[in-house]
Amino acid sequence: MSFGDLLKMSLSSLWRRKLRTVLTVLGVVVGTASIMVMISLGLGLSKSNMEQIEQYGGLTTITVYPNENGGGMYYSDSGMAASSMEGGASGSGSNEPIRINDAMITTLSQLEHVEIASPVLSTSAIAKYGKWEAYINIQGMSKEALQKLNLDLTDGSELPLSDSELKFLYGNTVITDFYDAKTNQYYWDTGQLADIDYMKDPLFIIFDTDAYWNSKNGGTDESGAPVAAPKKYLIPACGVMAGTENDYTENSNSVLCDVEALKMQLKKIYKGKVIPGQPTTKSGKPYKELYYDSAYIRVDDMKNVKAVQQEIQNLGLQANSNAEWMEQVQQSSRSIQATLGGIGAVSLFVAAIGIANTMMMSIYERTKEIGVMKVLGCDMAAIRNMFLAEAGFIGLIGGVVGIVLSYMISAIINFVLRDSYYSNVSYIPPYLTLLALVFAVVIGMVAGLFPALRAMRLSPLAAIRNE
Repeated sequence: MSFGDLLKMSLSSLWRRKLRTVLTVLGVVVGTASIMVMISLGLGLSKSNMEQIEQYGGLTTITVYPNENGGGMYYSDSGMAASSMEGGASGSGSNEPIRINDAMITTLSQLEHVEIASPVLSTSAIAKYGKWEAYINIQGMSKEALQKLNLDLTDGSELPLSDSELKFLYGNTVITDFYDAKTNQYYWDTGQLADIDYMKDPLFIIFDTDAYWNSKNGGTDESGAPVAAPKKYLIPACGVMAGTENDYTENSNSVLCDVEALKMQLKKIYKGKVIPGQPTTKSGKPYKELYYDSAYIRVDDMKNVKAVQQEIQNLGLQANSNAEWMEQVQQSSRSIQATLGGIGAVSLFVAAIGIANTMMMSIYERTKEIGVMKVLGCDMAAIRNMFLAEAGFIGLIGGVVGIVLSYMISAIINFVLRDSYYSNVSYIPPYLTLLALVFAVVIGMVAGLFPALRAMRLSPLAAIRNE
């Protein structure tokens, strides 16, 4: 019996028993759709969590903080103090604080697998335009780090990459920090955003916020003289990050700039005085060099994050990353996928029982036909393959319809929950579609294997005499 004849006989047999075939296929449809939708929910939640981690710090980034407790102690990710394996700049076991300066940045950049080691210098300031005022968080980073942040900018925007001129790149949610100085009402009180165009409107920046408030409230200096109002600086904007006031990312509420330009501006403003946020000597005087609030580290591969993080901690510094969070998310996602997949597999198992039942009924009804085929010398394997082909066709048809149904259900779920999750809660990758189709066919053939073997074992004479 040729392969074409085998297919024709199998399809003809299924077509003669249309109602039974449709009901059996329907079971496969429900089983395939169930297992695909269940797995897609687990994949969607995992994908959404990974995208969220990527937005809030990334999967290959490490944030490094100074250790004010000294080289003999660092803080692990659990928040517990632990002994440093190797001393930092102050030496192992020293109680001297380990801070982040240019020399430490150089050390960090030379660690294996580190692609970028950027200083992060933060300062707060007051931004003023007309009646609008806001406290803004200014964050200076290296040009290389700013370029690697892959920020989505609005049209006409560019990164602040000048060492000599200080320019600000405003986050998309900074606008919500502006309040009406006359009424002290914020955006969250009125629902009205400040009417400010960063690129066109002259925005004045006050860096010395203490002097600003002391001068307004009648404060006096050490000599008893009234505190003079600090100088206002007109800092141009080079751009704005894309997004609405409700789109939150790691940098959406920050004002980014080039760290070297920020250092020059702060030194110019304070002129030998202590810069807010900077450490001082025992006599209360500022150090000659500026210390950074943190360091931004980018690792070449996600699998090397924990190793680099440990090396940084061995230097006596504090290091945080999303590695532990990511591992917990992946472990949770795998558990969810296994649970949901198991629930869907139950439906497909029930469908397999239906296929086996259908094939057994088909054998009982076609006993005489099988006997005639054997008497005429039909090969036993051909009889087996005929029934396996019928079962496989049921699985194939049910799998195709089930896949189409699962895509429809997935689209409905994503539409209904579009405002509740970071991204699509149901995600069906191409490989899942292919696996589901293959799985449905294999399940059908496995379910039809026992009936096919039973058909092979029928006695020809007993089959012919069967009524």
